[in-house]
Amino acid sequence: MTTLKAKLQEDLTTAIRARDELHSSTLRLTLSAITNAEVAGKEARVLSDEEVLKVIAKEAKKRREAAEAFAQGGRPEQAARETAEGEFLDTYLPKQLTDEELTAIVTQAVEEARAAGAEGPRAMGAVMKIVNPKVAGLADGGRVAAVVKQQLA
Repeated sequence: MTTLKAKLQEDLTTAIRARDELHSSTLRLTLSAITNAEVAGKEARVLSDEEVLKVIAKEAKKRREAAEAFAQGGRPEQAARETAEGEFLDTYLPKQLTDEELTAIVTQAVEEARAAGAEGPRAMGAVMKIVNPKVAGLADGGRVAAVVKQQLA
């Protein structure tokens, strides 16, 4: 079984051979971010596939935020490129939860938190503690927090 990092490197080689500038530059930046994460801290280590997925998700989020900023700044061509890079990185991530699936998970977590005595908006931390392990990598944290706030209100 090949690791996710090895797959990214293979895809980079394929993109370079195909002279696909968008994909090759996106993969180069992502692999650089992975390498930076590997050497961060006191000693270098090899990231697990789960940790590599977190780096890819972070890079995809950066692209979405940059696309938004470029669109607001009146640079549609740069916004389109950032959006394309983000969508390309999304192909390496697990399928995101639908709104209905996320709401069902949050509803269950709110019930668990209430059973444990947490009530109202102050229960946000307790609910997030229950929800986060269940939706890790499957939903953006901001999206999760918004649904939790809505259900606790």
